[in-house]
This record gives sequence, structure tokens and C-alpha cells, in this order.
Amino acid sequence: MEEDYVFKIVVIGDSAVGKTQLLGRFTRDEFFLDSKSTIGIEFQTRTVDIARRRVKAQIWDTAGQERYRAVTSAYYRGALGAMLVYDVTRRHTFEHAARWVDELRAHADKSIVVMLIGNKADLAAGRAVAADEAAAFAEEQGLFFSEASALSGENVERAFLRLLEEIHANVSRRPLGDEAASADGRGHGGADVLMLKGTKLSLAEEMSIMETSALRRASSCSCS
Repeated sequence: MEEDYVFKIVVIGDSAVGKTQLLGRFTRDEFFLDSKSTIGIEFQTRTVDIARRRVKAQIWDTAGQERYRAVTSAYYRGALGAMLVYDVTRRHTFEHAARWVDELRAHADKSIVVMLIGNKADLAAGRAVAADEAAAFAEEQGLFFSEASALSGENVERAFLRLLEEIHANVSRRPLGDEAASADGRGHGGADVLMLKGTKLSLAEEMSIMETSALRRASSCSCS
């Protein structure tokens, strides 16, 4: 069955906060205890049904290491959603969230939907960031907020689906012509986007990979 939409989402945040683990839990329901820091960029996909539409989430895991941030800034273009992750047991990763928000606003579309995620919520004994404090920050910045645990899977599905639902609501309010123009601006056809599969890319390959954004099939009816 063909997808009605492809949504590009970037998962951002400091290194070792669990971005890759959250992505793996949502796309494959997997968790690896020996996971290593992401080098460069990798992405995974998952297709879900939202409001009677087939939506393919193409989720990009951007490296948190400082030396890659200049490279990954190019990947904000075309992204309709972002998952900003911090570690509830490492306060400095939460304190850096404001900087990540500033970077998003500098490089991403102004209508991007952002979900702030406090990962490792299962580690209650080591908590360094209160949920109320994070929720207040999210409200101040205009972000959605949730805590989750990639290890247990708690709230991971709910957080990603909420993000996709909000993106879908934004895209559904756009005229069909605007969506087509967005797709044409990439210089790639819809079929190319839908053929992408999850993979890990080397640093050299990153600069030539396509940028993707919301795409609706030309044959899709605009009515619902």
C-alpha cells in the first residue's frame, strides 16, 4: 500500500542521551545495551496510519558530537518535526536544550513541530531534572513535552505518534499546491523518497544525501 505522506523528522540533542535507542524502540521495538554513539547520520523509517492516511515517518538521527553539528545543520532543511532529547539523569543535557532550540529556529522551517523528550525516565534514583521544570521550559519555548524510557519502551510510541499527529495537522491545513512546491524544491520525485530504507551513512556521503519534506501523492484526494 502506498503512503500518502512522507514526513522528515530529526532527532537531536547531546551525545549519549539515547536518541538512537529511542529511534530503535519506535521503528523496530528494539533496545541494545551495548549501543555506541552515532557517527555522522543514520535514519530509520516506520509507516503508521494517522487520520485515515498512510504516513511514512523518515526519522534522522543526528550526531550529538560537536564536531558534526556544522554538517548536520543542513539536515534541518525540509524537516517538519524534531524530537529534542535530553537525559533526565544528566542535567547539563537539559541545560543545552535551549541551544538546540535556537539551532532549530535558525535552520529549520518556522512551522516545525518540536517534541521535548526526557529520556531514561525509568532511572528515578538518578534523576537530575524534574518533570515540572522541563514541562515549564517546553511551555515557554512552545514545545510539546513528554518523558520516556527507551529501555522499557514507556511513552516512546505515544510521543512519536503525538509528534506525527501534530505534523499531519499542520500539513493538512496547507493547500495541495504548497505541498507539491515543497517537494519540487528538493529536486527529487516522490518515488525516490518512498524507496529510501534505514541505513547508516559515512561523513562523505552525508553531504550528497537528499533532503526530504512532507510529500503527498498527486493521486491522493484532498478531501477527508
